[in-house]
Amino acid sequence: MNLSIVAILWFGGIKVNSGSLTQGETIAFVNYITQILLTLIVFAQLIVILTKASTSANRVSEILEIESTITENNIIKLNNITTNPFIEFKNVCFSYTNSNEYSLSNISFTINKNETIGIIGGTGSGKSTLINLIPRFYDSSKGQVLVNGIDVKNYSLKSLRNLIGIVPQKAVLFTGTLLENLKWGKEDVTLSEIEAALEISQSSSFVQSLPKQYDTPILQGGKNLSGGQKQRLTIARALVSNPEILILDDSSSALDFTTDANLRKALKEKVKDTTVIMVSQRASSIKNADKIIVLDNGEIAGIGSHDYLIENCEVYKEIYSSQLKN
Repeated sequence: MNLSIVAILWFGGIKVNSGSLTQGETIAFVNYITQILLTLIVFAQLIVILTKASTSANRVSEILEIESTITENNIIKLNNITTNPFIEFKNVCFSYTNSNEYSLSNISFTINKNETIGIIGGTGSGKSTLINLIPRFYDSSKGQVLVNGIDVKNYSLKSLRNLIGIVPQKAVLFTGTLLENLKWGKEDVTLSEIEAALEISQSSSFVQSLPKQYDTPILQGGKNLSGGQKQRLTIARALVSNPEILILDDSSSALDFTTDANLRKALKEKVKDTTVIMVSQRASSIKNADKIIVLDNGEIAGIGSHDYLIENCEVYKEIYSSQLKN
């Protein structure tokens, strides 16, 4: 097309000199070629877009055709069922798809209602995998996970997960206002319930200091908040739903020691009728739990109170001693 413009200018100049063509007609020819060039560029871009769209559509279709391995069997409601223990793991083993090794092996323990349980272990010891079996994000490969004496596989996913509040390792907030983010836990939440949740999660002070408070806009992923603020808000969101089981998956890692201690104290004193399961890398965060479960390479290395484990569990003693020195 550029060569065409050169040719028009060359031969057009000759014609203009001979008087058989005007300058305006030559410029008109150049404009026509330019319009054709722009159309060809758009067409080339369209081909690229269609190629990308076709590939993307195939990938989306593959994802939509994937069937979940988590299936609902019997629909059993959890209301008005009380047993002791409240949560029980019976010889549970778990391995990921296409893996020849178990991530969790022979896990057995019990949790009574309204207990505070601490789970600790090294990186890759299976802490997050263990707690993900309770709400059935995964199904155990062997053994049983029981809630109220009944295998979680026999509950409807909705009724089971409505009783569980989970704060994941990575604090996730959504685009919208602060209030809209908190309402993910409970759509019809009252202002008093929000204030109570914010107070327990140690979020009241910084929320009140915001110019728009509850109407403060939250960017995608909470980019306009610090790591500690995001973690406290996700804890508040879980507390808003008033769950019977509250799972904190290393959700205070970005908090300073004072805020962390105040959070644990508030959970102990103000969160009633809730079984709290705390996963943490800090021994100080779970030191005062009713029961501490120590994991090592996917197996239970010890269960008991802090004092008992210091005397009888080398893994826990090593973790505690290393952090005490630091």
